[in-house]
Amino acid sequence: MIPAQFDYVRPGDVAEAVRLLAESEEPKVMAGGQSLTPLLRFRLAYPDVVVDLSELTELRGVTDDGEWLRIGAMTTHDEVMHDPLVAAHCGLLAQATRTVADPAVRHRGTLGGSLAHADPAGDLPAVALALGAEFLISGEDGQRTVPASEFFQDYLTTVLDIGDVLTAVRFPKMGGWSFHYEKFSQTAQAWAIVGVAAAVRRDDGNVAEARVGLTNMGSTPIRARQVEEACRGVPAR
Repeated sequence: MIPAQFDYVRPGDVAEAVRLLAESEEPKVMAGGQSLTPLLRFRLAYPDVVVDLSELTELRGVTDDGEWLRIGAMTTHDEVMHDPLVAAHCGLLAQATRTVADPAVRHRGTLGGSLAHADPAGDLPAVALALGAEFLISGEDGQRTVPASEFFQDYLTTVLDIGDVLTAVRFPKMGGWSFHYEKFSQTAQAWAIVGVAAAVRRDDGNVAEARVGLTNMGSTPIRARQVEEACRGVPAR
């Protein structure tokens, strides 16, 4: 199917991107395009303008931010998977990212694009929620930080408004934690029927703290807090 007609622009910096979005009636942001392109092809989205962030190199890369890792929103899945800082301090994110689609998608798709798309069947929203990630957003009123617990609002819906650009996501360093991401799908490289992101910190042979996020169990990712509480104090293998 052929998409409806729209304008296409590539801003030179975040401020220009914010301005272009705010001036439009029905804009769409393009990061890697792996989620947006199918919506355009099947006419599930009717933007008047598509704002392509691919030229904004300042939104790419992983940096050490004290007790956090700051990951630019335009960092590709492949870059996240192979980054040594992510491997050392946030292994759950690296592991879950390896299950995203296929190599072609992972080379084009971005961390920020996946999270902003907010598909509850996506692998990364549950990880961000479980780990208590923070979303850095630039908009008409300046910059703000939104915790993952407030970012996902409903199916394919986040706190991002017209004129907002997700610039980076911060993940807490999880050194010393055990972790695993498990998803179930009908075929390889498919969307998850259900998935679980889990991380556990041990102390003196027992579970001192647990983080659990659920994929595709509702209209948004779910933090399984009752499970986390039930795990506290349980002997750890």
